[in-house]
Amino acid sequence: MDRMQRVEIIVTGFVQGVGFRYFVYRKATELNLIGYCKNLPSGEVMTVAEGLRHDLEELVKYVKVGPMGAHVSRYTTEWFPMTDEFNQFDVF
Repeated sequence: MDRMQRVEIIVTGFVQGVGFRYFVYRKATELNLIGYCKNLPSGEVMTVAEGLRHDLEELVKYVKVGPMGAHVSRYTTEWFPMTDEFNQFDVF
């Protein structure tokens, strides 16, 4: 049985100013995930998402490629138990 989890993804590279957050938003909502995506002052993009593990893994695959115009040079993921603190997926 697939369990509910939380993943925190940080991507580094040319990822701001290229529609990256909305690219993540579209995929996350398609996968029925909740959480958020935001730009960091460091130039990275952070995504926090909760949902079924296999859907989160699909999001990670998608995020590490990024939208056309972006270049992901590195990404990190951290897995946690689901906190159930969100009720939708937001972009900040």
